Amino acid sequence: MNQSLFKNRPFIFLFMASFLAIIGYSMFFMTTTWFVISDLGSARSLGIILIAMTVPRIVMMAFGGVIADKFKKTTIMFSTSFIQGISVLIVFFFHQAGELRFEYLLGLGLIFGTLDAFSGPAGTSLIPKLVQKSQIKQANAIIQGLGQIGFVVGPIIAGSVMEFGGVTTGYLVAAIIVLLSAFFMFPPFLKEGPVDNTVKQTPLKDLLEGFSYVKASKFLVTGILILITLNFFAFGAISIAIPILVETYGGTPINLSYIEAGLGIGMLVSTAIIGTVKIRRRGLTSILGLIATLVVAVAFSQIPNLAVLTALAFLLGFSMTFVSIPFFTSAQEDTDPRIMGRVMSIVFLAMNGFDPLAYAGVTFLVSRGIDIQSIILTFSLIGLFIAFLLLWKGKTYRKHKSIY
Repeated sequence: MNQSLFKNRPFIFLFMASFLAIIGYSMFFMTTTWFVISDLGSARSLGIILIAMTVPRIVMMAFGGVIADKFKKTTIMFSTSFIQGISVLIVFFFHQAGELRFEYLLGLGLIFGTLDAFSGPAGTSLIPKLVQKSQIKQANAIIQGLGQIGFVVGPIIAGSVMEFGGVTTGYLVAAIIVLLSAFFMFPPFLKEGPVDNTVKQTPLKDLLEGFSYVKASKFLVTGILILITLNFFAFGAISIAIPILVETYGGTPINLSYIEAGLGIGMLVSTAIIGTVKIRRRGLTSILGLIATLVVAVAFSQIPNLAVLTALAFLLGFSMTFVSIPFFTSAQEDTDPRIMGRVMSIVFLAMNGFDPLAYAGVTFLVSRGIDIQSIILTFSLIGLFIAFLLLWKGKTYRKHKSIY
């Protein structure tokens, strides 16, 4: 009989660390978003900063997986979280001194993106080392569920803090929370087992082995295409559109908090459902979740009302989780532990690698005077076409079933 996850101390420390990291990151993201849009007054600058946060992640992500397979994942996670916390603290001091400029935020974006390239694959590939194989889906649901609570709590805290204490206080609170997450990631608390990958070969061969492994799996290839479609045509475009819409319709940081919180609550509710209901047809569920997300995105493009957009953000978050968790769980169950970090890094690359293109595309089109909701509509319709194509062609993925 498996030990309850809630009696598994290393797992508890992992989900606490993940929870606090997401709260801190979402606070930092929202505070920066509001500062750039309201103080700098430039959607273009926001797009460039978001690109700076994602391009290094793309470049380094695959090598992040190689590192995750070669070294202790807990050490990687602790180090990256601690450096991120210190970086946000430095931004706080700059803003307090009235010296925070676009160039500094751009540099911080580069640091954050680079560190995420190492922490993401390490964290995801650590889960199968801390729990039993039959508990992986539940563990993913708990981690992602707490993450969605973090995405709800973070914007609410950030909006409230900025409303009453200003942007400076927002950065200070974000820095404290990120540093606290590093405390829970302290390696002795998580008690990670030995490194699985003991094969001695060059980093390039390690990297190529990971790509070859993924290429040989129709399930992984289709799943990665689904994640690319989700994050480029739906989430990537809408994430940068939300603050622009709030500013356009005369909203305040609280309105931005409501929409971001609606997105997080939707993710939380669907994560709770996935964690308690056994999903046999994970592949089909994932594709249908993608289609539902894009349908909601089409509706999102047609509503010029912040209250209704908040409700649609809930539906968007609700459907998105049905895309990612079933795929992540099956990938973790089926992948050779020796190569887990590299496979997860390629999956993360698919999730985040096309974000900068979405950010760049949206900001370029907005700067050309094209209405933001028309842009979202176009992105969503193209995404829907690809989703139905994957539903038709992805027979292996569509028929993939759970073994637990």
